[in-house]
Amino acid sequence: MSLVVLLIGMGILMGAAAHISLTVFTAAAAAIAVWLLVFAVRERRDRDRG
Repeated sequence: MSLVVLLIGMGILMGAAAHISLTVFTAAAAAIAVWLLVFAVRERRDRDRG
């Protein structure tokens, strides 16, 4: 489910990229990248414990 939400969000951002400044787009992309990194680290940690 999270992947679907992420893909929809990326689609919205990519569509909005033509209408917003590069700075805003870059900040949003960085926020998504950080979220994905945190998600991956948490998943790996939980898988190793479980």
